[in-house]
Amino acid sequence: MARRGNAESASDLIGEGKSLDELREASAQCKACDLWKIGTQTVFGDGPTRSKIVLIGEQPGNDEDLTGQPFVGPSGRILDKALEAAGIPRDATYVTNVVKHFRWEPRGKRRIHKKPSSIQIAACSPWLEAELELLNPRIIVCLGATAAQALLGRTFRLTLHRGEVLSTSSYKAIMATIHPSAILRLRDEEQRHKEMDRLIDDLKVAARSS
Repeated sequence: MARRGNAESASDLIGEGKSLDELREASAQCKACDLWKIGTQTVFGDGPTRSKIVLIGEQPGNDEDLTGQPFVGPSGRILDKALEAAGIPRDATYVTNVVKHFRWEPRGKRRIHKKPSSIQIAACSPWLEAELELLNPRIIVCLGATAAQALLGRTFRLTLHRGEVLSTSSYKAIMATIHPSAILRLRDEEQRHKEMDRLIDDLKVAARSS
């Protein structure tokens, strides 16, 4: 990736031979795209280095941006409930995001999520690649279309391939399901229950593949 001024690319910061802890420390200095200017801090992945299941979302949200931990806000609580129902201990999984900074726009006093751009996703992708190379999980679960398309290509359609365990030249087992935030946005209670059940079913498929 080309440099922007004096900023190092993510690949420059990653270097070679770093552990996950060293990658986490290095990521705090990342200015490969402009999101570092509005994010409180880098939000790196979290979980055991021997996790069989890696869960990947789009980007940290407001709570994650403030705490520096992935999936600790409302979406994280939905994910925790779904994992428990699927028989997957949260502390046995590694959770991370495609983009490590919170992209937001102001709405009154609130900071509202804004989808990261393709340039921002590309700038941040070396961090995710480095995480996955070190973790070497048995299965990757993409939470939402942004994560799925970042790993499986922009032509991937979640509506067509949700819950399917796929194998590619890069990933031995990978699947996609909805992001927990999609459940939060549903206004109809019956629909929320239905989508929660589907998310649990998808996670059960992942568990069987791990």
